[in-house]
Amino acid sequence: MKSNELLLDSFSRIRETVEATLKGLDDGPLVRRPGGTGNSIAWLIWHLARVEDVQVADAGGLDQVWTAQDFVGRFDLPLSRNDTGYGHSSEQVDAVQAPPELLLGYYDAVHRQTVEFVRTLGDEDLDRIVDTRWDPPVTLGVRLVSTIADCLQHVGQAAYAKGLKRP
Repeated sequence: MKSNELLLDSFSRIRETVEATLKGLDDGPLVRRPGGTGNSIAWLIWHLARVEDVQVADAGGLDQVWTAQDFVGRFDLPLSRNDTGYGHSSEQVDAVQAPPELLLGYYDAVHRQTVEFVRTLGDEDLDRIVDTRWDPPVTLGVRLVSTIADCLQHVGQAAYAKGLKRP
């Protein structure tokens, strides 16, 4: 198996779990916050899509799907257009509300861009430095793996939240 095939499989697992988590949900469970203060499913799916979008676009020299395909306008959130959810207050988490079709539509568009980019990669590309703000500098391979790890954590949290009984 080639490195990019392994990465593609990993990103595909995120996509499958996003779809399964959103299936059958309506607005109530989407915005319910576990324990009253946990992150909602809507916020978690939006955030993981933003993370993948920002990280892959930056590493690949691509436009973010969020702005290029006007998901920022379709979501119409009361947040900065560049917001990804990092450091959100409780009020900001509450502000992220969207129907499951929009959440999945955005993630699917991000996933398509990720797949198109990762398909072009050879093993040697994964050693390219994409972020010099860290010591050691971050390679493309490390950035993609850290993005996968972050997104899998968040989609796992969303799937867990879906399985919780209603209060």
